[in-house]
This record gives sequence, C-alpha cells and structure tokens, in this order.
Amino acid sequence: MLSVRHEIFLEVASHLSFSKASQTLFISQPAISKHIKALEDFYKTILFVRKGSNIVLSEAGKVLNKRLREAKLIQKQLEFEMSTLKDQFLAKGQLKLGASTTVALYILPKILSSFHQTFPDVQISLLNRNTDTIVKALLDQDIDVGIVEGKNKISSIFYQPFMTDEVVAVCSARSDIAQKPSLSIEDLRHFPIALREQGSGTLAALKYALQKHHIKLSELKVGIRLAGTEALKNFLREDFCLGFLPKRSVVRELESGELVAVKIDKLQIIRDFFFIQRQGADNDGLNKAFIRFAKIGYNP
Repeated sequence: MLSVRHEIFLEVASHLSFSKASQTLFISQPAISKHIKALEDFYKTILFVRKGSNIVLSEAGKVLNKRLREAKLIQKQLEFEMSTLKDQFLAKGQLKLGASTTVALYILPKILSSFHQTFPDVQISLLNRNTDTIVKALLDQDIDVGIVEGKNKISSIFYQPFMTDEVVAVCSARSDIAQKPSLSIEDLRHFPIALREQGSGTLAALKYALQKHHIKLSELKVGIRLAGTEALKNFLREDFCLGFLPKRSVVRELESGELVAVKIDKLQIIRDFFFIQRQGADNDGLNKAFIRFAKIGYNP
C-alpha cells in the first residue's frame, strides 16, 4: 500500500497545485505542504520547483511520480487478484473508465449497472469526453480502460474490437430538407450543416466517409460546431440545419417524429469502437474482467 504522503504527492503532481490537491483530498493546504516537505526530507531532494505563481515537477519529482504511478497500478491489480482468490464475485478494486460520448450515454449505462450488481465492491468512475480526450487521459494514466471510435496508430496503446455503429444524417421535421425523398452527395455542398467539434469520433467518421467521394469538410456550408452529441441533437431539433449523429442517439427522436432521417445516396457512415489500454496493462485482472463482461453483456 502506498503511504498517505505518497498519495498526497501524486495528487499534487496530478494538478500541479497545492490548493487543488487540498480541495480534492479535503486536507488543509498547510498539511499538504507539510507532507511534501517530509517526503523531500526523506529523499533528500526537491520534488517541486516554483515558476512564478506555478509549480512544476523537479527531475527527482518526475522520477518519483512515474514510479509511484507504476506502483499504484500494481497495487490495484494485487487488490483485485487477492479479493478474487476465493470467489470472483467478491472482487474489490477501482475501475477507472473513459468513453466517447456515444458509448458513455447510450451503451455503457446498462452494462455498468449489471457489472456493478455483479461486483458491488468494485468502485467505478467514468470519464465522458470525445475520443481525443479519452486517448490523452489513458496516456496520462487518469483512466485504465477507454472505449473510443477508430483506431489510431499509437504504439503505446493496445486496441481490442468492441462494437460497430452507424452515423446518420438527420434534420428537424420542420426543415425543408425533411421533405426531400433523398439527397445526392453533391447536394451536401448546398445545405446548411451543423457538426460536432474537432476531436469527435463522429466528425472523424463523417470526414472519412466524405473523403471516399472526394468531398472535404471545408467544402460544406458549416454554420455551427457543437461539443457533444446531446448539444448537437437538441440544436437540430430547433433549427433547420442538416446534421450527422450516431443512430443510437436519435432513436427516440426519430420515433416521435421530432427528427427525420435524411437519406443520402451512396453515403454510408459506419464506425468501429475499440477498448483501449496502455501497452502492458492489458493483463490487469480487473480490466480484463470488465472487458469480458462488456463483450458478453452488450446487445446490439
């Protein structure tokens, strides 16, 4: 087990702020400073360096941060393995997940509920951000398992296939576009369009599909970009733009008639979702248990 002082060091190193670590840990800032000073006395070196009003890790601090993070991963795996020696349903540990919006909002809730009922002593946290942010969180060791759209060429990440999904064109039932039986791909250049933000997997899938037909996003009449599936969906319900959203995210709106699916000839946007883990962490027992559970429990 890591000592209290080491845990405090990791929190300060994560935020690069004594005050933020104090707020997160519910410990006074003078107490935080006292613990860090005690560690510096023990290691006989400075762990943080002040730069103006900010602090950064010293070279020794960087080494300690790296090794403590490695030790924390070992501690997490050991806790899970020891707790399951007699009965896997008594598993303990902390499962830190990250998922892009579509999965976090429309796929994971049912899976996480079932997983939590099966392993009630496992603490679960979920970060819901776009694909680029989830990849960064994994590399920064803020999460241990991510679920993202697409497969980037990052050698330090281990990918496992999870599921496929479709992105569809939709608009408000009040839009003139809704009255058209279908659009050609060339027609997309002439209608107002609302898109997701940069870093979104939905946007990346659309961009890739259009490139096959020699159309660039820059050639479209994009009037607005919105961060998040729900934000874009709610905007399209009120506006007259055409937008592209995961089919799973608009099931209710299509059934109620608030949104209308727009057929675009020869355009199909299919994307793959992957589990991602840091290379070397793919043998972690708790991570493997969740991935196995998700694959079995997922019903497309």
